[in-house]
Amino acid sequence: MIVAVAGDHAGFDMKQMLAGALADEGYTILDLGTNSREPVDYPDYARALGQAILSGRAERGILVCGSGVGACIAANKIKGIRAGTCHDTYSGHQGVEHDDMNVLCLGARVIGMAPALEIARAFLAARFSNEERHVRRVAKTRDIELNQR
Repeated sequence: MIVAVAGDHAGFDMKQMLAGALADEGYTILDLGTNSREPVDYPDYARALGQAILSGRAERGILVCGSGVGACIAANKIKGIRAGTCHDTYSGHQGVEHDDMNVLCLGARVIGMAPALEIARAFLAARFSNEERHVRRVAKTRDIELNQR
């Protein structure tokens, strides 16, 4: 699986750790930056990561900022992206299984490195259930996204 990773300056260290650990586990990593702790704007990285997924350059994405919230809000503005901020493994896999989440957002100032890696593993190992009730709910969510005025 090709996994896009990106983050702002607050998420830089966690993004680097995740990219290295997941590459060691056999994932192909598409690192979209940032490449330092110098201040940057998280929406720029959310956009790059979302575009990588929508273009097919990556199947899923992991986006890291200080809280996970700002990056998640920005990512969810992109049609076709279903991002969730998760700070536990249950949400990390359930978001994929029930909600077809394709972007995991993490808060580097909220959780530690070890929990972040466990959540990322749960997210990447999960598959959408395709159960009728979940398909119906994702379709309704997509309808909201496409038909706003």
